[in-house]
Amino acid sequence: MVIFYWVMGLLIVGTFVPSVFYLLLYAITGDDRAAQRARALWNVSRTAGMFGINLLIWGHVAVGLWRLWFS
Repeated sequence: MVIFYWVMGLLIVGTFVPSVFYLLLYAITGDDRAAQRARALWNVSRTAGMFGINLLIWGHVAVGLWRLWFS
């Protein structure tokens, strides 16, 4: 689980920080390409976060059911 937390954390932070950078770049310059990149990176970050939380919850449900049935 520790590896999962690290991988998901790096994926989320690794896409969120550049998203903020490109959003600031768009706010300063007004370049539409920066806004598109910020939007794309934000969507990847949001999707990775939701995937990680969903996998975490259903993993706990599966382990709980396994322990109820087989312990």
